[in-house]
Amino acid sequence: MDLGLTGKAAFVAGSSKGLGKASAWELAREGANVVISGRNEEELQRTQAELQATASGRVE
Repeated sequence: MDLGLTGKAAFVAGSSKGLGKASAWELAREGANVVISGRNEEELQRTQAELQATASGRVE
């Protein structure tokens, strides 16, 4: 589905796991540039690598 998010920016709080991670993944898959945040640096880095491998948008 194309939601028209290519090139748009999104900020997702609590995105290292759970619902936040799923939301960030879908936004990035739709082409949005996603900024993720969370409390655990290791989990955030792991999530960023996972998302970037499958996303068409940037994940930071």
